[in-house]
Amino acid sequence: MRVTILGASGFIGSHLSAALRARGDDVVESSLRDPAAAAAASAGSDVVVNLAGAPVAVRWTAASKAAMWSSRVDASRAYLDALSRVDPRPQAYVSGSAVGYYGTSRTATFMESSPPGNDFLAKLCEAWEAQADGAAALGMRVAKLRTGLVLGRGGGVLGKLLPIFRLGGGGVNASGKQWNSWIHMDDEIGIALHAIDGVEGVLNASAPRPVTNADFTHALGHAVGRPTIVPVPGFVATLMFGEGAIAITEGQRVLPERTMATGYVFRYPELAEALRSLVP
Repeated sequence: MRVTILGASGFIGSHLSAALRARGDDVVESSLRDPAAAAAASAGSDVVVNLAGAPVAVRWTAASKAAMWSSRVDASRAYLDALSRVDPRPQAYVSGSAVGYYGTSRTATFMESSPPGNDFLAKLCEAWEAQADGAAALGMRVAKLRTGLVLGRGGGVLGKLLPIFRLGGGGVNASGKQWNSWIHMDDEIGIALHAIDGVEGVLNASAPRPVTNADFTHALGHAVGRPTIVPVPGFVATLMFGEGAIAITEGQRVLPERTMATGYVFRYPELAEALRSLVP
């Protein structure tokens, strides 16, 4: 199989590229900085995986929000417009998205059938996924991966938290009651391959056992053998991320109901087991 990955240099994209090559697939790595060139590079591929997008874990300003939107929504639209003129065209399109699609809540439980939220990240994910529907109009099979907090080596959430926790500076964020919907990188890649190999529609890429921030904090502290007694007030997240702090201080409880119904079996359904495999 030949797979084009848009955003292959990113945290998830680099792992997916390695996994595809390890199983013998051909991988074309491209960028949406030039949508027309990316579409031309996609000619002859069987599947396109679009993981491209400006970072979300930054302070949200007018400029950073515009970059998030243009790199996901506008660039995807331009890419699919150019792809409509490509022959032979890929048969499938796998689009990145995020559990932020559902908005935030401390009490609700979200599944693939749940409606979108109303905050900026929810609207961004909804618009990003709407562009993916344009691939269906081109006759392509479409899958959408709504990803949670990805735990993996060499970056992502753990890349930021481990140095702090190893120094004994880890602690509960805000109330600690907010939900963290997480996923091990092996399962993130496993679900992506599940979609590449034939599954369509929305798939929540989050483990079946989400945890509260307090439980996540204590589990990570236990994994590194350090106490977690330094609380992190909610205003700290606001100072760091501005409007984007809501995803940290409020969170959302997401279950991969359809993902499992389509036959995916999680390798790491439990947080403690996932952390043991990742924290030396």
